Amino acid sequence: MGESQSPDLRIGDAEREEALKALGEHMSVGRLDVDEYGERAARVTAARTRGELTELFVDLPEPHPVLDMRPDVGRGVLRSEPESAAARRRADRRPGPPRIAGAVVPLSGLLAIVLFFSVPGMSWVIFLLPAAAAVISGALRGGKR
Repeated sequence: MGESQSPDLRIGDAEREEALKALGEHMSVGRLDVDEYGERAARVTAARTRGELTELFVDLPEPHPVLDMRPDVGRGVLRSEPESAAARRRADRRPGPPRIAGAVVPLSGLLAIVLFFSVPGMSWVIFLLPAAAAVISGALRGGKR
């Protein structure tokens, strides 16, 4: 086992954050109950080495935390977060249909209120507009949030 794969190698906050995210995903699909998640999360925050983190995931399928924090080639600095987390953050900042779709739902609620009070004879059915916007927004976003 090389030095970069050693279970005795110390970890940082980025690795602990990845481990907590992975545990959260396991809890959200029902592999861990709330008590077990709490116990493991406490052990994650107290972990100092890779070995201490990896033993928390031995009985769980993927996702596992990304623990390979190698220096960037030619720069000599450590990445502050794993590439997968960095890619997710860049995707969240990217404008486009998913980001716009997230703004449509609250705006449709405001529009429904304005129309209800400003248009004479407007039916209460206009308040179904936010629900329809939420369904369309979920379809555009792919159900990821």
